[in-house]
Amino acid sequence: MAKRSLQASEEGIRKAKQAFKRKGWTQEYLAAEVSLETRQPIWKFFTGKPVDRHVFNDICFVLELDPSEIIQKPIIHESTSFDIPADSTLNIHALVKKLRSVYHEKIQAQCGNLHLLDIARPINLNDMYVDVKIFEELTSKRWLEILDLYKLEANEFKQLGLSHPLPERVSGLEVIRKYSKLVLLGKPGCGKTTFLQSIAISCDRGVILPEYLPIFVSLKNFAEDIQGRNQISFFNYLHDNLINFGVSEQELVTLFYHGKALILLDGLDEVILEDSVKIINIIRKFSEKYYNNHLIITSRIGVQQYSFPGFHEVEISDFTKQEIAEFAEKWFLAIARNSPAKAQILAHKFMQKLELQENLQILELVTTPLLLNLICLVFKLIEDFPANRSELYKQALDLLLVRWDEAKGIKRGRCRNLSLLDKIKLLSHIAAVSLSQGDYLLPETKMRQIIADYLRYLPDATADADALELESAAVLKAIAVQHGLLIERARGIYAFSHLVFQEYFAARGIITNTNTQELQEFVNHLGKKHWQNAFLLSAEMLKPADTLLHLIKQEIVRLATSNAKLHNFLIWLGHKSSLVNTFYHLASVRAFYFTIALPPEHPLACNQDFAIRLDRRLALNLAVDLGLDLGLIHALTVSLAITADIFFQRLSALSLALDLKHLLTDKQSLQKSLQDLKNQLPLSSQGREALKIWWQTNGKAWTEELRALTISTRQIGHDWKFNEQDLQQLQSYWDANKLLLDCLNSASNVTPHVRDAIKENLFLVDS
Repeated sequence: MAKRSLQASEEGIRKAKQAFKRKGWTQEYLAAEVSLETRQPIWKFFTGKPVDRHVFNDICFVLELDPSEIIQKPIIHESTSFDIPADSTLNIHALVKKLRSVYHEKIQAQCGNLHLLDIARPINLNDMYVDVKIFEELTSKRWLEILDLYKLEANEFKQLGLSHPLPERVSGLEVIRKYSKLVLLGKPGCGKTTFLQSIAISCDRGVILPEYLPIFVSLKNFAEDIQGRNQISFFNYLHDNLINFGVSEQELVTLFYHGKALILLDGLDEVILEDSVKIINIIRKFSEKYYNNHLIITSRIGVQQYSFPGFHEVEISDFTKQEIAEFAEKWFLAIARNSPAKAQILAHKFMQKLELQENLQILELVTTPLLLNLICLVFKLIEDFPANRSELYKQALDLLLVRWDEAKGIKRGRCRNLSLLDKIKLLSHIAAVSLSQGDYLLPETKMRQIIADYLRYLPDATADADALELESAAVLKAIAVQHGLLIERARGIYAFSHLVFQEYFAARGIITNTNTQELQEFVNHLGKKHWQNAFLLSAEMLKPADTLLHLIKQEIVRLATSNAKLHNFLIWLGHKSSLVNTFYHLASVRAFYFTIALPPEHPLACNQDFAIRLDRRLALNLAVDLGLDLGLIHALTVSLAITADIFFQRLSALSLALDLKHLLTDKQSLQKSLQDLKNQLPLSSQGREALKIWWQTNGKAWTEELRALTISTRQIGHDWKFNEQDLQQLQSYWDANKLLLDCLNSASNVTPHVRDAIKENLFLVDS
């Protein structure tokens, strides 16, 4: 059994004194460096008297000495039956091999399985692990202007389907090989622990750093285990945990001295505030003393009250669509327990659904494993995403605000005694203010001002402006660290972690103040695109949504009457739609004629998606009246687009467009008029130049004659002479009606007669 105390040899004392002199320290300073309260053990060490084994080793390493060269070797007599202690002659490679062998089962048990939220059984790490990608440059440390960041956001959204501007991403294994000291940062649920577990398993299996012993430590458990112990070094803690595997203290000293340990310290942010300074100091001293070893510390982004000299800070990136697809396939195989073929089919379907326009908010949400796991669970039930999005977002927020920490047994300190409800109200306030200003990126100063404006109205608010400023800074940091809902996208620029959370919180703030005045102020944002999802979510959550829908309809009527041309256009639209002989829903008929009456170059011209949404029969068999009017508008559009230079090429298309006999069986007069117009056209055999001259001479008059015919017989084809502003207001009116229909469809609680009345009066100006 190893001796509990050691002493220095005469030669060892000489080497130690030389090293001590080079340092230029006092004995009191050396005592402090090895966490001793007095210098007595230091005096004993330099005088060759026995001192505790761990103190002896600590002194040696602080003085950068090999303990095996300082220790007093035992005197061996011929009659002595015990062996020379291995620690003085130990081969480091043999030692690492031995320690890896005895510690193998521990690492496998500690790191080989995942425990996913709402999954009742452990999952093998290899069955679910997706290779992590790393940013070597922290996104929060980049010096960017807000306008530059908006441009980056837009570019990355196009490239990856995400809303995050990304620096270069590199493989996690590549970063591990590149840096021996790392602080690995990431958002809640981004896979920091899982990545650390994978590194431990990879090292244990010899995939990376095969000459190292992997040691995995939960810093939360470490902090709890040493509570109440005044003097504890990280070395002693590790030895206490390894001693059961037959690892002697001297073996561990030798391992650390030669820098052959891969020490993985998980969850610095999970250490309670009162213990964090102590834990950080213990880690710092250990890393400085045993500087040759590999150390990786994980923490949430935003925890910055630490400083680890010599460590590189890197950040786990969000999943890209490729990584989301890989995770989904593994999820449907390992967790849903499908066959490989079925898992592949489900993952493909999952990704197809995610990439639909109506699901882009969910795609943006599933860029972390935590939320992706939740969405896979939801998708598993119906092989689709639920129509009620507000409930899905509520569950995602519940994960980040409450359940994730509860599942890990973490109790975080309260900031300014804000309750969970206070935080939700504050986030709703931030979301509403930022959306009102058309921003989702805010300077830190502006974000803190918004928080301060909220805090000053709390019951126990301070009247001191400086104190309130400090409080707002602390609250911003706490929400960013504890829940990851507000993040620093670049230095001094904050935003919600996901745009959909900003929209959800804004909507939640609206529905908690459901008086008519508040709702009217909300409806004033109707024409702003960045408010559209907030309207949809509000309609979902309001019970009932009648008042909101009525106010939206009133705002749409106001839009219609604010422009004389638009008003006249809509009066015509209602009149024309009432004349046609059809069995379709009248609102769908109005939507149909709205688009075919627009100038041909307008993006909505002849777009019947909205009309079909109102009545799907439009897509199957178009009624004769609608088909005839669509054909006439097509002929007029072809004519208007013709120039003299292309008349030769377009003549046959124009003739074909006028061939509407199949729709004119009971309209002989119109058929004859169209045939007369068609007969006026020259023959293509007359040649290109003759046709060019004909159109130059007659084209405009011929087109106006066609227009006059469509107006007189079918009340369509008017030249409304819309200017750019008129067209913009037409688009706004259309968008507002579309949003009203979307709100109506998403609302779960609308009085039946209100639902019917709103749907029937879409595109009616005087409703």
